[in-house]
Amino acid sequence: MKTVGQALTEGLVARGVEVVFGIPGVHTIELYRGLSGSGIRHVTPRHEGGAGFMADGYARVSGKPGVAFVITGPGLTNALTPMAQAKADSVPMLVISGVNRRSSLGQGLGLLHELPDQAGLVRSLCPSFQVTGPEALERCLNMAFAAMMSGRPGPVHIEVPTDVMGMEAAAAAAPIVVTPALPIPEQIAKAAARLDRAKQVVILAGGGARAARAELRSLAEALDAPVVQTVNARGLMGGHALGVAASASLHAVRDLIAGADQVLAIGTEFGPTDYDMYVRGGLPDLAGMIRVDICPLQLARHPAAIAIRADSRSACTALLAQISAGARQGAARAEATMTAARAEVAGIAPQAPNQIALLEALRDAVPGAIIVGDSTQPVYAGNLLYDHDRAGGWFNAATGFGALGFAPGAAVGAAVAASDTRVFCLIGDGGLQFSPAELRVAVDEGLDITYLIWNNAGYGEIADAMRAANTEVIGCAPSPLGLQAFAAACDLPYACITPTPEALRNVVALPGPRLVEIRDF
Repeated sequence: MKTVGQALTEGLVARGVEVVFGIPGVHTIELYRGLSGSGIRHVTPRHEGGAGFMADGYARVSGKPGVAFVITGPGLTNALTPMAQAKADSVPMLVISGVNRRSSLGQGLGLLHELPDQAGLVRSLCPSFQVTGPEALERCLNMAFAAMMSGRPGPVHIEVPTDVMGMEAAAAAAPIVVTPALPIPEQIAKAAARLDRAKQVVILAGGGARAARAELRSLAEALDAPVVQTVNARGLMGGHALGVAASASLHAVRDLIAGADQVLAIGTEFGPTDYDMYVRGGLPDLAGMIRVDICPLQLARHPAAIAIRADSRSACTALLAQISAGARQGAARAEATMTAARAEVAGIAPQAPNQIALLEALRDAVPGAIIVGDSTQPVYAGNLLYDHDRAGGWFNAATGFGALGFAPGAAVGAAVAASDTRVFCLIGDGGLQFSPAELRVAVDEGLDITYLIWNNAGYGEIADAMRAANTEVIGCAPSPLGLQAFAAACDLPYACITPTPEALRNVVALPGPRLVEIRDF
């Protein structure tokens, strides 16, 4: 007999799942029975939050949904923070949990891991599907993958009651095939005509354009248009003369946008942490833009002259086929913007240029690496201005939902997805203490991750914000871990350096897993 739990795992294999991040429990034993012999790799985090962040990092790098197995109740609530981060950043993540037997749900019987309404808790954030019986399994899997892969990606939850998990499974059906939304030809023709008439085009690229690197570059070159990249789009134009790897929150970048006679926005939600992180308003009027997004709700949130519902790759390809190439001094405009942005950043945060220099030294020392960041000062500086050399190779939790403790787990997921690539986890001493145990997973799995710990002995970014607000600094000085002893406890090689490009270049030549303390106090 094949149980529902086993059939669920087989259904994941049929849909291309190769890795699961999870912590087993008594309510999910049948799922783990299914893992045996399935060919799916299982990675064991130290906390369900780590499982979710690993699934997030895996999805961002692989382009496939990240999958996590968690227990009923506290396992799921621990995973909610990573699910919220994935929601904010449009990352496909499938969290599969148990739930108590069907007859007990909502009864308040005091069962192990009981919640009043587990699915209702999740539905405030994302879709949740319950496998009500063996015949419902395939339908739930199809709905979950359709929700993740059609329209705007994000997290999805499936729960399996404990009394259903061990039932004999129904016959499996073929998985549905989800195809991307294609642009409407008439809209493409109108958009191409507007772009041809324009003399100073500017492209705004967001995380939704990550899968369209080649197409975006070709389109930008044909239009001779600077490309402003949000945090999740960094690397799409790495090293390109048309790339503007600086935040649209900066006056210099806003001036570039204001000077455009046609803005083309591709896969960006215009979130404030990308476009107005200083909460000062003043973003140029974008009502005349051409906007491409896969999500109709996103398209409805901002006025646009033409709103094209399509995935970024299809839209860029269709536009490229209809526009006429022209010279619009795009490289000169991009260079002038980056020069002005560097000067502006130095005025806003005097320490930021040195931190950006560190990032650039890291990039140049290990070309093509993946840098996974947490909410720490060098990451904030890089989000303001930093040009990475790999599409999808710079991402962090310092925008959108902003979950501290994201990076250790996400770096594991990234390293599992790209086993032939160096991964750097850049996190502060404060953020590290949210999820320190996940470093041990890199040792267990033999992953090439170098943990770069920016140690300023506290929550330096928050302390600076309190000072700027003329508020007494309270609660921002948690004592840091003794990082050498901590590294030893994790069986990680350890080095301590000063925050200079030369010191960083010397220490990152060695592969991971290892821990490098960058002491800034």
